[in-house]
Amino acid sequence: MAEEENEEIKSFKDLGLCDELVEACDSLGWKTPTKIQVEAIPHALERKDLIGLAQTGSGKTGAFALPILHALLESHSKQGYKSAPVFFALVLSPTRELAIQIAEQFEALGSGISLKCAVLVGGVDIMQQQIALGKRPHIIVGTPGRLVDHLTNTKGFSLRRLKYLVLDEADRLLNEDFEKALDDILNVIRRDRYTYLFSATMTKKVKKLQRACLRNPVKIEAASKYSTVDTLKQQYRFIPAKYKDCYLVYILTEMSGCTSMVFTRTCDATRLLAFILRNLNIRAIPISGQMTQAKRLGALNKFKSGECNVLVCTDVASRGLDIPSVDMVINYDIPTNSKDYIHRVGRTARAGRSGVAISLVNQYELEWYLQIEKLIGKKLPEYPAQEEEVLQYLESVTEAKRLSQMKLKEIGGTKKRRGGDDEDEDIERYLGVKGKSSKKVKRK
Repeated sequence: MAEEENEEIKSFKDLGLCDELVEACDSLGWKTPTKIQVEAIPHALERKDLIGLAQTGSGKTGAFALPILHALLESHSKQGYKSAPVFFALVLSPTRELAIQIAEQFEALGSGISLKCAVLVGGVDIMQQQIALGKRPHIIVGTPGRLVDHLTNTKGFSLRRLKYLVLDEADRLLNEDFEKALDDILNVIRRDRYTYLFSATMTKKVKKLQRACLRNPVKIEAASKYSTVDTLKQQYRFIPAKYKDCYLVYILTEMSGCTSMVFTRTCDATRLLAFILRNLNIRAIPISGQMTQAKRLGALNKFKSGECNVLVCTDVASRGLDIPSVDMVINYDIPTNSKDYIHRVGRTARAGRSGVAISLVNQYELEWYLQIEKLIGKKLPEYPAQEEEVLQYLESVTEAKRLSQMKLKEIGGTKKRRGGDDEDEDIERYLGVKGKSSKKVKRK
């Protein structure tokens, strides 16, 4: 019966949302609710706690943002706008970029209702955030560490009146990395609130879920436990480790019209690979946790705008980022945690679009790759490539790598002489982001 009812729901109006939010969805081009929105929003409007499990790119942000804004508007209509509750909802995210993106979505949905939103993340001037809190926002979106900083140090800031708590990418937030900060936050917010946990992957952390004080939550699974979307074409290629760079350049050259994300395991690898690719006239830019927040956002914006069509990144970019135009994800390094694969490949084939994910597997990564196939429950086809064609790039790739390693060493020395302030600018200049041309890729 429930499935039949869901099939009858054709619009956001049918879900029970108020007219202002239905209009906001329409203005954003959201014509029909996604599966997770259809299943979550009615329960949320009945003031129930939620555990939502859905594939990445399936509209999870809308599933929690819309009912929160609906409740805020109800308070507004009862009390009048000036007395509408401030610090009404808190959304926690494991990464800065995802927090900023969630806030943008709240602001877009609330643009017609004078919504005020504050973003509290590290790497940004804390004074500016204190000023934003002084404006008494309705919605706060942030990372746990920076939120604790404000709870400790920002005068007049308290979450005692909080009505809604959302943990987005909840499986990451319930990990040990965030444990202390999350405990500190849960200790100072009211227990009679509504709590939503959303993620693409959810592990059975029963004690931690209980500590998050969910009250008889409704569990919604709009997908199988760990799955990828049907519109995603997934392939692998088993290769010798010494030829990995060659295969990467071959694939990016063959798919040169595509917008691609290349995932590596370390911050240093993102910089080296971006250098190599730039030397071969492939418009790549790195993003990693070692970069300043301003540089990370700058790199992301250059990628979104199309100025660079290859983003070389660590798992800092694997969670929740909605970049609609990503055509291809390449796992240059296989993730050691197979669940990270789900998040990485979820950067493409979003919201019904198609996409490609290719994993380059060397002899040292086979066990990790087999864990991924076990997790997603399928054996992937092999990416077709003639090794003779791939190795035609060997000479130019080897030379590009040699030049890149020299430049990295030079930048390291420059960094020491200058005190380390200008490393990002050096990298940008070297990568040619500001218009410097690079050598053409050449076959042997």
